[in-house]
Amino acid sequence: MGLFDQVSGILGGDSGKLGQVQSVLKWVEEQGGINSLLDKFRQGGLSAVVESWIGGGNNQPISGEQIQSVLGIPAVAQLAEKLGVDAGSASSVIAQYLPQVVDGLSPNGEVESHNDLVSQGVNLLKGKLFG
Repeated sequence: MGLFDQVSGILGGDSGKLGQVQSVLKWVEEQGGINSLLDKFRQGGLSAVVESWIGGGNNQPISGEQIQSVLGIPAVAQLAEKLGVDAGSASSVIAQYLPQVVDGLSPNGEVESHNDLVSQGVNLLKGKLFG
């Protein structure tokens, strides 16, 4: 049984939101993993935002425009294609879920380099994104 099937069962089949989150998780892995993506945000001048996601306080928001600026249109377009939306909408989806994903993957204040989004996705989705 794949991640999609497992999480769909847990969530009672909320396939719209589930499909978006699953696409974002797979896309993050395709970008080199969560740490690689976070490094891009840090290099793009958003260290304080990233650290708020990792730390124990409130997550600072990020805009779709910031996503596109840091990651570039080609990377965002890859996700847009998977979601069947335009790049602006895909940027909004990333902006909505990425802070929660990072927060969920850093319960001890750091994202471990061996984190596997697919294997941890079920636990993350149970409480963090749909709680």
